[in-house]
Amino acid sequence: MTDIFAKHAGLREAYEGLTAASPRNPFEVVIERPISASVGIIEGRETLLFGTNNYLGLSQSKKAIDAAVETAETMGVGTTGSRIANGTFGLHRKLEAKLAEFFRRKHCMVFSTGYQANLGTISALVNKDDVLLLDADSHASIYDGAKLSGAQVIRFRHNDPVDLEKRLARLKDHPGAKLIVAEGIYSMTGNVAPLDKFVDIKTRYGAYLMADEAHSFGVLGDHGRGVAEMQGCEDGIDFVVGTFSKSLGTVGGYCVTDHDGVDLMRLCSRPYMFTASLPPEIIAATMAALEDMQERPELRIKLQENAARLHAGLQKVGLKTGEHVSPVVAVTLETVDQAVGFWNALLENGVYVNLSLPPATPDNRPLLRCSVMAAHSPEEIDRAVAVFGEVARHFGL
Repeated sequence: MTDIFAKHAGLREAYEGLTAASPRNPFEVVIERPISASVGIIEGRETLLFGTNNYLGLSQSKKAIDAAVETAETMGVGTTGSRIANGTFGLHRKLEAKLAEFFRRKHCMVFSTGYQANLGTISALVNKDDVLLLDADSHASIYDGAKLSGAQVIRFRHNDPVDLEKRLARLKDHPGAKLIVAEGIYSMTGNVAPLDKFVDIKTRYGAYLMADEAHSFGVLGDHGRGVAEMQGCEDGIDFVVGTFSKSLGTVGGYCVTDHDGVDLMRLCSRPYMFTASLPPEIIAATMAALEDMQERPELRIKLQENAARLHAGLQKVGLKTGEHVSPVVAVTLETVDQAVGFWNALLENGVYVNLSLPPATPDNRPLLRCSVMAAHSPEEIDRAVAVFGEVARHFGL
């Protein structure tokens, strides 16, 4: 019998080498319970959480918790069906209406996860006769959506409008639709996309533009609509995709647009058609968190202040971070062994961050990826920076 796992021999070797060299498995850290949005119990110790993407701290929203409990008690805990079968409840339509209104768009589709939002939107919009132009640093869900679509894929250099325009110019005689996909904030590095420049280019070349605002929804812009709002180019974005699992603290995803083909997308998007819809208590919690976010704009202000404080603090202790100040702050190291040792030392000293390793990192160098919250106090940020500094000195960095 052929070993069905033989194809993963290289992965197994790398995984075993990594876990053998580390006192703990970096992929199996358990947060035993959260004490608050910013502190959790890990390995029996109170630990500062700087790796959760919980940007506004709304996973602990009292309004969202109360809404979830009340809805579960009155409507049950699941829909047991897909959106086009028995899985569309009135709550789903209500959330879609609220999101469309929030983004000032005509239409909204809600998906069961943010991953499925990218998978389902891209695969419904383009096919083998069309062209996808993807930022080279695009999230895995975007690449997977591209594979499912069957469209021709052309990558352009990360955040590079000149390279995008050059590649679009070569497609001037291509008869198919052209869809550009970029992210607002890039999840690994915290880089912010020049969406306004991409809008200018797509308009001149007759292309469509989809923005994944997963990490910028609720974070940037005067109302929290993301990078497009911040840069004043919302009208030029054809499709906005995102997730509830970051700023709103729940789970699920969405696509909003002014294009009238959404009802057709509902009938040809396989990730939308063939999976169970979000349970009612999650929908209720998401709507409550959205209201919380809109009623408390001070959360975005505090988040930006905290992001700037962490970014400046890490640079002050001599560590290499990205140039953009955003709620994702990544420290770049040179070797995997160095990164694994650094990450373990941080956790042992009460600071949890994400360990990101090649080939999942943009330039094949390891990252210690931090995500900041509005819920972090200045003292918690300063404590995290101090621990980073102590560990850096220990490693001679």
